[in-house]
Amino acid sequence: MSQAPRKTRFYRDKRNGKWLGVCSGIADYTGLDVTVIRIAVVLLTVLGSGATLIAYLVAAMVAPKKPHELEQASPEQAKFWQGVRASPRRTVRDVRAKFRELDRRVADVETYVTSSSGSLSREIEKLR
Repeated sequence: MSQAPRKTRFYRDKRNGKWLGVCSGIADYTGLDVTVIRIAVVLLTVLGSGATLIAYLVAAMVAPKKPHELEQASPEQAKFWQGVRASPRRTVRDVRAKFRELDRRVADVETYVTSSSGSLSREIEKLR
């Protein structure tokens, strides 16, 4: 039985990649611009001792390709999951804050509907 792909895992993104999809995968995982990642890899390869190229090839062999199910994500979903990968605690805190705000708004609506002014408003509307 196969598992569903995890949105918080690093994948090679061959669809948006130039060669093996490692730079594109890093950009997708971190939320950085892929051009910045590519320039950094080229500079590190040219200025370094070649360890960057070896690390790139190892990452290309070890990292799995991005599953098709994850390629269909909207830009909003992709940004959300990048935030989850970068700071899971902050994401949980933000989601809890949104739920608290929604709960407060629902409570305000319930208070209005069940209050006497809500009844009065309905009575006035009936008279029109």
